[in-house]
Amino acid sequence: MAGREFCAFLIEEQEGKAVASRRKLTTEALPDGDVLVRVAFSSLNYKDALAVTGRGKVVRRYPMIPGVDLAGTVEESTVPDFKAGDQVVVTGWGLGERHWGGYAQFARVKADWLLPLPEGMSLKHAMSFGTAGLTAMLSVMALEEHGLPFDEKRPVVVTGAGGGLGSMGVAILSRKGYCVAASTGRPPLHEYLRQLGASQLLDRQELASDSGKPLESERWGGAIDTVGGKTLAGLLRGMAYGTSVAACGLAGGAEFSTTVFPFILRGVNLLGIESVMCPQRRRAAAWNELKQIPSSLVEMMTTVVPLSEILPWCDRILAGQVRGRVVVDVWA
Repeated sequence: MAGREFCAFLIEEQEGKAVASRRKLTTEALPDGDVLVRVAFSSLNYKDALAVTGRGKVVRRYPMIPGVDLAGTVEESTVPDFKAGDQVVVTGWGLGERHWGGYAQFARVKADWLLPLPEGMSLKHAMSFGTAGLTAMLSVMALEEHGLPFDEKRPVVVTGAGGGLGSMGVAILSRKGYCVAASTGRPPLHEYLRQLGASQLLDRQELASDSGKPLESERWGGAIDTVGGKTLAGLLRGMAYGTSVAACGLAGGAEFSTTVFPFILRGVNLLGIESVMCPQRRRAAAWNELKQIPSSLVEMMTTVVPLSEILPWCDRILAGQVRGRVVVDVWA
């Protein structure tokens, strides 16, 4: 299939600035790899929006096709584990940062970056989960391994609940029977979060404000924090004894200012969740767990957009105007 023409969304560096545009390329231009995948869907995450708009230092080399995940069908393979016609999903591993990613109709990747499409999932369904769903499930798995309690008086908090990762976190936790408190700065999303299973709603300022106290009353039985910064510090002050926070996002910044009191006096665990470096066996286990989430909830969280509309959707994501997951149909 050498030289086959296809559409891609390419970022180039011009006079020190990232410039993104829809382009025609050929498969000969793709980087080296073991498997050529005909991409069906990718997704649009916060990190992708930073890369496309050049507002964050995400891209490590130019030119670059962004898109941190993809789902599609194997066209060519040089390894026995995958053959033409196999449906696969790829998340992380430098896609869209160091290696051309999912915003193209074809991608060439290393074989050990791929997982077979989970049984019962469509390619679109897989990208409705994507990196956000994978990270949310890894977060829940880590919390449960550290003894996440079923406690109606002390719910599990999900910050940034209106976004893709946060929405997935709310849906997964509520599906498992946990009492969930969803934190968001967007009141119009309250009904949406209730439909996902949130039993309590918090204004994000409640967690981000600094009371000046090193510890506050024990309110939370666990947390998934997709925001970081002041929100993470505020969460830690209100965690109950022996509970855990799965930290998996930096939308509010990477700065971390708190005391050691939550860790020493309350034995709080701070669990870092990184989906890119996650071993394949654990990654596969997380995908298997995601199959249990009802398709009706997944559809509620998902908006599908064509490749040509990535730029305006990036602006909306960075402005906090998007709820749930945005899936990119690269052939639309």
